[in-house]
Amino acid sequence: MPEANFCLNCGHALDQREVGGALRPVCSQCGRVHYFDPKVAVGLLVEQGQRLLLIRRKHDPERGKWSIPAGFVDAGEDPARAAEREGLEETNLRLAVTALVDVYARGSDHEGADILIVYRAKIVGGSLQPGDDASEAAYFSLTGLPELAFTSTRRVIERWRAELDETDSKTPN
Repeated sequence: MPEANFCLNCGHALDQREVGGALRPVCSQCGRVHYFDPKVAVGLLVEQGQRLLLIRRKHDPERGKWSIPAGFVDAGEDPARAAEREGLEETNLRLAVTALVDVYARGSDHEGADILIVYRAKIVGGSLQPGDDASEAAYFSLTGLPELAFTSTRRVIERWRAELDETDSKTPN
């Protein structure tokens, strides 16, 4: 949990008190309880045939490793629009969210988001180029995946693999 020492409301020192069954920072002067909201991120599953779009991370954490295009949701922003914005920033592709894939809880302590919402998206414009937090952007098959960043990336790809396996098992020979 993040630390807070002073009240955002009045500036006085905070004490730790039990509120709602958990220890929380409470202002000793005005009584405001300070709640820490989870960080929410969004990610995109963008397919080209049986290949998945990944970006190579330009910055830490996990610099040089690959992940799905993803980023944080701004306060007041619709998560689906945030996913489209992040996709554009990282790949130069205009993307349209087509479906919700899943919602994932934090995968490990070094991941920045507490909650990751993953959407499936289709390309509606642009040309693939790395941007913002990406040093490269490319499509990969399941058999040619690069070194992956984050537990959440691996979990998303495991789900994608299961979907592909299910589709293949339904395809007549």
